[in-house]
Amino acid sequence: MSGCRGLGHVWGGWRRGPGVRAAPEAAGFGTEAGHQLRRRGSRKRSGPLGDQPFPGLLQLENLSREGLVDVLRAAVVDQKGKPGELTLFSVLPELSQSLGLRDRELQVVQASGKETSGLVLLSSCPQTASRLQKFFIHSRRAQRPTATYCAVTDGIPASSEGNIQVALKLEHIDGIDLVIPVKSPSRKDLQEGVKRTLSHFHVVARGSGCALVQLQPLTVFPSQLQVHLVLQLCPVLGDHTYSARVGTVLGQRFLLPAESTKPQRQVLDEALLRRLHLTPAQAAQLPLHLHLHCLHLPGMRPREAPMKLLAPLPPYFSRTLQCLGLHQQ
Repeated sequence: MSGCRGLGHVWGGWRRGPGVRAAPEAAGFGTEAGHQLRRRGSRKRSGPLGDQPFPGLLQLENLSREGLVDVLRAAVVDQKGKPGELTLFSVLPELSQSLGLRDRELQVVQASGKETSGLVLLSSCPQTASRLQKFFIHSRRAQRPTATYCAVTDGIPASSEGNIQVALKLEHIDGIDLVIPVKSPSRKDLQEGVKRTLSHFHVVARGSGCALVQLQPLTVFPSQLQVHLVLQLCPVLGDHTYSARVGTVLGQRFLLPAESTKPQRQVLDEALLRRLHLTPAQAAQLPLHLHLHCLHLPGMRPREAPMKLLAPLPPYFSRTLQCLGLHQQ
């Protein structure tokens, strides 16, 4: 597969407002890379968890375009082929030049959501990009998962494993695009943007009222995994958009109407804040704990075995697991 690069996202996605999360880190294309690049200047530690509540989280307002290109270039640990607004897409031309690709443009083949950490798959070869896109489409039609995410949830799903199936639509509410569940969609609904979605989940570990959950989406829809977990009454830790839809009365959780529930900063109970060693103000800046950990890809040649891309967890994600006593398999 000439011209492909695998980037593993260790610092997280692109975050709303101040304190924007920065770019991808180490994972190999066609390899099972498990190493992590250390953030510059993050070696000082005052205790087992260090001084930073979210280690590995970079502030984009302090990062130049050249600095972001350096971060992305350092994230490429395996490559096949010749070597305005500050976003991944805006610096692809500079990254292409930095990798010595000359006039060959990089394009994003597969990436996680805006605030989701994890793998980003790039290609400078149009034929390879097209082949991979067809592979992902055929896999979805056959309901074969190609992506595996890790999530930390506030709450524990009632079942240790299962499928989440619901119709979703995108609505523009008060100037914000939000994903809304649709009960019993009609044929007209399905023709007007409503989509049936499906995800498989498996609880890997549980503790402190939280869970480490493995997720495999079998359809593609914006914020699908976040909304699916909210419907299980277990929002993703750091979900400051959809977690407000889960209410609590006398310790019992219930769903609030999605259409009338406005996004707000996630509210965590005092016991969980103590376990995470966070103040309420820090919890309001908690990164989304949803990580694209693994991608399954076809072999480089027709008869070669499928490949697997792995991205290590971001440091802040690993810190959270340590605080909660959740142990990844």
